[in-house]
Amino acid sequence: MARRSEHSQEEIKTMILLAAERILVEEGFSALTIRKIAIQIGYTVGSIYMVFENRADLVLHINAITLDHIAMQLGEIKRCTDASDMDVLAKAYLNYAKHNLNRWRLVFDYHLPEGKPIPEWYQAKIDAIFRVVEVRFAQLSRNHTDAENKKAVRILCAAVHGVCVLPLSNTFGKIDFDAIEDGVVLLTRNFMRGWMTSN
Repeated sequence: MARRSEHSQEEIKTMILLAAERILVEEGFSALTIRKIAIQIGYTVGSIYMVFENRADLVLHINAITLDHIAMQLGEIKRCTDASDMDVLAKAYLNYAKHNLNRWRLVFDYHLPEGKPIPEWYQAKIDAIFRVVEVRFAQLSRNHTDAENKKAVRILCAAVHGVCVLPLSNTFGKIDFDAIEDGVVLLTRNFMRGWMTSN
């Protein structure tokens, strides 16, 4: 068992998050226990609670990393030149979910304990994803106000997520990513066509 003096608190935090992500990716959320993380990093359970307030706090930090990765992946998409380019963003979102299924699911499947508000730092991570889409959306939608475009982006993102989430929940058995992608593209193109022609 490692001693606390061997690593700084920041190093222990990094070790915890890396171990937690590894467990999550390989075994799923049900296998993610504080005890298992402690064993993997060679520290006590109490050492983990010196870094994270509780399991909910740890999960928020894991999810924050996932949100950062999604924002980064969407941010790498080129500047939008016509409405069909928005499907590239939607497909990038689906692609992230496809290749990081357990991490992606945890962001949406895990809920904070009742009555516990979302911390501001975590909300900023969520908002960063919307901002990436809003910038590209605004490049295409010049006949609407910023407030209208912002609202439209939230609706479009929720709709794209909705098309992804049900099939990816394994409710319908085998996951057909091609069918999900077709649905995401159809939804995005029709939404953009309607939005671009509305006043």
